[in-house]
Amino acid sequence: MKQNIRGYVGTSIIVVWNTLKRLMIGVILLIIGWVTYSVLIKTLLHGETRLDQVLAFFALWFVVAYIFIPRIHRILTKMYIPDYFIGRIRTADGLLSDPVNLAVIGNEKQLHNAMKQAGWVLADELSLTTGFKMVAATLLRRSYVHAPVSSGYLFGNVQSFTYQQEVNNKTSARHHVRFWKVPNGWLMPGGHKVDWVAAGTYDRAVGFSYFTLQITHKIASDTDIERDYIVDTLQSNVSLKKVNIIKNYFSAYHHRSGGGDSIMTDGALPIIEL
Repeated sequence: MKQNIRGYVGTSIIVVWNTLKRLMIGVILLIIGWVTYSVLIKTLLHGETRLDQVLAFFALWFVVAYIFIPRIHRILTKMYIPDYFIGRIRTADGLLSDPVNLAVIGNEKQLHNAMKQAGWVLADELSLTTGFKMVAATLLRRSYVHAPVSSGYLFGNVQSFTYQQEVNNKTSARHHVRFWKVPNGWLMPGGHKVDWVAAGTYDRAVGFSYFTLQITHKIASDTDIERDYIVDTLQSNVSLKKVNIIKNYFSAYHHRSGGGDSIMTDGALPIIEL
């Protein structure tokens, strides 16, 4: 009886807290919206100088692209995108993004050793500091071999780590692959048991997201080329136990990434056993 009461109280507290958080977010958005209208939009339309209008335009773009549109996506995608495994990762805003196109059998130490032997570099975790360093390197066209990669989500978690390879010593183009440790006891569709799943894509340039208007990397549409490239680098440089390619693991499809880029895949899934 006491345990039931405690459980009920605990659940009630969580519900109340979540409701308060939503109300706080709503109030904050209303305040930001009011400031945006009363200051930025009026300045953009009726600014005294051209500089005022330009600054208001960039401030308005930042508010819309990094506050309003992401918040709308986060609310809506919780309603219509399932949170179970469907072979796609999600962006921080909840949008469907890159296909899951690799799986690995082996422990974490083996995986790190294999990727480094194959010529891949461990990416820094994304933070304000590393994000600023990447922006500076991109603008100055300098190398940043450990440049961070945006957060991708699978099993409700951000990637465990990411490996990448710069192209032409610039951050604007690069190979990269995110890895997630699978939950204990989890099996892939078809009953395949693996330790890691991964999503590998090729960043071809820097541009604007079609869905949020944020500055982001644009990926190459044929994700199978990057998938096969990752496997080839491992087979050429590491003594692997086996690579089992499951054809038609997913339905072949054409779709869009989280940034709005066209993507396509034949649906095959290589399972790499270290």
